[in-house]
Amino acid sequence: MADKGNLYVIAAPSGAGKTTLVKSLVDALPKITVSISYTTRTKRPSEVDNVNYHFVDKAEFDRMIAHGDFLEYATIFDNLYGTSKTWVEQTLLKGLDVILEIDWQGQQQIKRLFPKSTSIFILPPSINSLRDRLVRRNQDHPDIIQKRLADARETVSHIPEFDYVVVNDDFEHALHDLKTIIMAGRLVQPRQTSKYRELIDDLVKINTNKA
Repeated sequence: MADKGNLYVIAAPSGAGKTTLVKSLVDALPKITVSISYTTRTKRPSEVDNVNYHFVDKAEFDRMIAHGDFLEYATIFDNLYGTSKTWVEQTLLKGLDVILEIDWQGQQQIKRLFPKSTSIFILPPSINSLRDRLVRRNQDHPDIIQKRLADARETVSHIPEFDYVVVNDDFEHALHDLKTIIMAGRLVQPRQTSKYRELIDDLVKINTNKA
């Protein structure tokens, strides 16, 4: 049976480059995937249903809440976002590492359910950089951009709740940091002991008595 995968939460203020970093991380490493969240947010022209998000209306989202379908869910900028409980559990059992791209609210819920999960917070190099990225991606109305910048203060205040912090100043450097965290998670003692149990048992049983 495959070793159970690790669960990672990656959060960031809007515009910090989280989605691009995560995509490159998944492309670069084997046996790791990203959970596709459900959302009531309107689909943007560049987005694809069931690829970027599972887009559903509020009635369907509420039905899923009542049915216990979500591992975690939260309201962000007046829209609901949630993570499929069944998909995450089944994927981890297959031995795949799973990344949840969620906010600090979701991180708090996940930490209670999965105390051994690993959380990573991605920071922009500066507030000006964050503002420029939000404007350049041309996805939101100026009023929404201002709301996202205001929300960044609240989001960043939750950094102490996370295990790691990565600053996305130089993209390749930030990507390297993320890879290092993931690879280190695969080498922790409990996982390695389980994976190499037969070898360890054989070594412990070595007869050191001389003939």
